[in-house]
Amino acid sequence: MGSLKVTLCAGVAVVLAALTPTAYAADGGGVTVTPASPAPGADVALKISGCAGTTGSAASAAFVADAKLVGAAGTLAGETRVRTSLEPGSYDVKITCGSVTVKGAIKVVADGSQSPSAPPSAPASPVAPVHAGGGGTAHLAAVDARAAGPGTAHAVVGLLLAGVAAAAVALRSARRSRRTG
Repeated sequence: MGSLKVTLCAGVAVVLAALTPTAYAADGGGVTVTPASPAPGADVALKISGCAGTTGSAASAAFVADAKLVGAAGTLAGETRVRTSLEPGSYDVKITCGSVTVKGAIKVVADGSQSPSAPPSAPASPVAPVHAGGGGTAHLAAVDARAAGPGTAHAVVGLLLAGVAAAAVALRSARRSRRTG
């Protein structure tokens, strides 16, 4: 009978934990963004309390990439960066943890270090994909295979190796024929 009580209590706790974040986050008390009003290109830290799970995500058109939220049951945290090409304004944010989805907004403000008419300096976050990959073979992509084909030196080395191999086979077969004969 004791295990039945534990099972029922655990089930009630799970149901309460699943329902609590919705009510708690809906009144704005469960989500924290630092800084509260970031400038384009700024790093932001997100924290949500009241989640039943240990992982979650925060997505927004204002972010360079979705923020992956991790932590202990109850509090999740993560970081992301605000796009450098954003105009100041309010952008929707969708935070998901477990089966709970919280919608909010982030207010992006103009960067005070530049005048409004000055063009922005080099972006602090990527604005285009980087051409990467290939691992250790990346240098081979730039080399023309026809121009770097085998030359005279390769042919000489190949002939020498073939001669050594032929001599080794001949010596071994000569020794074998002496033993059997």
